[in-house]
Amino acid sequence: MAPKSKPVPREPLPDADVHSEGFRQQRQARRSALVEDYVELIADLIEDGNEARQVDIAARLGVAQPTVAKMLTRLCADGLVSRKPYRGVFLTEAGRKVAEESRIRHQTVEAFLRSLGVSAETARIDAEGIEHHVSAETLEAFRKAMTAPR
Repeated sequence: MAPKSKPVPREPLPDADVHSEGFRQQRQARRSALVEDYVELIADLIEDGNEARQVDIAARLGVAQPTVAKMLTRLCADGLVSRKPYRGVFLTEAGRKVAEESRIRHQTVEAFLRSLGVSAETARIDAEGIEHHVSAETLEAFRKAMTAPR
């Protein structure tokens, strides 16, 4: 039998306002994560020299085309993308800004994980989730940790 580990002592609950802020931030991150993933992927497809077509977006995200169509309608309404009949999807200036910010967060998180010794594939996959939930303060700490002399 494996030895039982001792429970970690629990700190007292923070003030309700402080406590609720963490949950509020996580809910907001979950709402924006999907939008950021779509916009970043559209930017990647366009930069790769291809059109960002609904079928390609669906294949790369592993979702059905009707799911993509619904999200593209939302992204159009939010002013992040535009669509042209019989053509692909295009980013607006606002969409390009969201994509670039998301890409920078992703690259920072992935590089930080790699600096800890995480494999390239695992770092790429884990960064997909973490990038949406990490604060600007934490990203800056990641950058400083990666550039600090060892």
